[in-house]
Amino acid sequence: MTQPLTGIRILDLTRLLPGPACTRMLADWGAEVIKIEPPEGDYANRLGLPADAPADQVAPLYSIVNRGKQVERLDVKSEAGRARLLSLVTESDALVEGFRPGVMTRLGLGYEALREHNAALVYCAITGYGSDSPWAHRAGHDINYLAMSGVLDQIGERGRPPAISNWQIADLAGGALAAAARICAALVQAKLSGQCSFVDVSMTHEVAGLNIIAEHGLALGAARPRGEDWLTGGWPCYGVYPTGDGRFLAVGALEEKFWHLLCDALQMPHLKALGCSEGIVALRVRKELADRFATQSLAAWTEFFDRIDCCVTPVLTLAEAREHQLFKN
Repeated sequence: MTQPLTGIRILDLTRLLPGPACTRMLADWGAEVIKIEPPEGDYANRLGLPADAPADQVAPLYSIVNRGKQVERLDVKSEAGRARLLSLVTESDALVEGFRPGVMTRLGLGYEALREHNAALVYCAITGYGSDSPWAHRAGHDINYLAMSGVLDQIGERGRPPAISNWQIADLAGGALAAAARICAALVQAKLSGQCSFVDVSMTHEVAGLNIIAEHGLALGAARPRGEDWLTGGWPCYGVYPTGDGRFLAVGALEEKFWHLLCDALQMPHLKALGCSEGIVALRVRKELADRFATQSLAAWTEFFDRIDCCVTPVLTLAEAREHQLFKN
């Protein structure tokens, strides 16, 4: 079956995670992606390797985010390199870059310059704080964008410091996913109008716009502290509970029917009216559930809940997830 972006050519001038992950998605959807690297190659190809790694070993991170792409090395600071890039621009549908605002313009390769060579080009800049915001030229990484958007303050347990996820929320949701969606929309616009467009993706602003449950609380008066909102530990029907062997179960029985099934399965019908309780009552319910789940191992509970469709699943390690039948198709 033909992929939806078959026939689309993307130039990828990005490094590290957000941009390469974005263009990897576009490649997965059928686009031809040409990754433009400096003459010495992308420094990310050694990122995260141990100090004694062989000189020719490529970092898994680089391989993971750049699969399905062609690679061409160009010195875009040279006349020959710029000329080659411009020739590619004339034959491409979109260009993605992740430099600080102004870098591409200083190289003579900014949006205004490139639109002269391709009137329908989609130019996407992925930045930390936006191309023209007060913080446009500040450096940052995922943790900073989460911090400034109000998201990091919401992540973690009740009464404890903010927690850092190993899933880079701002980089991947606010950067890669948002950029991929906006590029696809801009490509449709370009095909319909023949006009180029500038897609400005600020990871901080994008991830702030996705902070929906906390925004709900703020609209009602105040966002709940981390660990106390509905889905972060406030409601007993939704949370993570330890098992008897030190593993964890994920309970997502938000709807009444699922919570009632769970209570019946555990022979705890007295909790049926308390799935969405709050405060002291919620803490009591969570303690009862925790005590019950602590009586058996994760394997035993996994087998138990395989027969009951109430949104309870084991918390798998990455290695276990890779081997699960869910990912074997």
